[in-house]
Amino acid sequence: MDAFITLRGLVLPLDRANVDTDAIIPKQYLKSIKRSGFGPTLFDEWRYLDHGEPGMDHSARPLNPDFVLNQSRYQGAQILLARANFGCGSSREHAPWALLDYGIRCIIAPSFADIFYNNCFKNGMLPVALSDEIVDDLFAQVEAQEGYELEVDLPAQRIVQPDGTTVEFDIEPGRKHSLVNGLDDIALTLEKTELIREYEARRKVDAPWLFAESR
Repeated sequence: MDAFITLRGLVLPLDRANVDTDAIIPKQYLKSIKRSGFGPTLFDEWRYLDHGEPGMDHSARPLNPDFVLNQSRYQGAQILLARANFGCGSSREHAPWALLDYGIRCIIAPSFADIFYNNCFKNGMLPVALSDEIVDDLFAQVEAQEGYELEVDLPAQRIVQPDGTTVEFDIEPGRKHSLVNGLDDIALTLEKTELIREYEARRKVDAPWLFAESR
């Protein structure tokens, strides 16, 4: 998993509340578990004018010119600005996979669905919950200024706006440690390799019958 330390990126505004995981990545794309290749189908039903299916040449599909993802000023965005309850609906991990494959590393919203929020951390993305008032102000600034960028400083737990104004955010220390060091759940476990070996050695002494070879 790639580490997340600081990110300076273009902001993509998705001015919709209650965006569910089926909108983020529709159900027909869930058969694959490769964790990659989902970027072209992110927000599929809003992004394209036709119905998408796996195996299609998505580069040849007709785009919806009114959808924000297709507007030239937001191409290459790495920060998604959204509204309340982002990622609600089913618990599919394909939703953060699609966002990450598209290039999104940070999502800012007033609130997130719990499972989606947890899945973001497991995949190296940073979800930041800010107040409705701050999010409203960010939407206004993004609309008013083309090329609007934010700097997200995870170690300092702050977001720096173009005028130098900073906004602080909260994050659980363990999750912060994992993101800053690029550690997924397996990597976190492997950090305790020596302790695991010591425990197994003690168990072989204290309960040798657990390790007896079957006859």
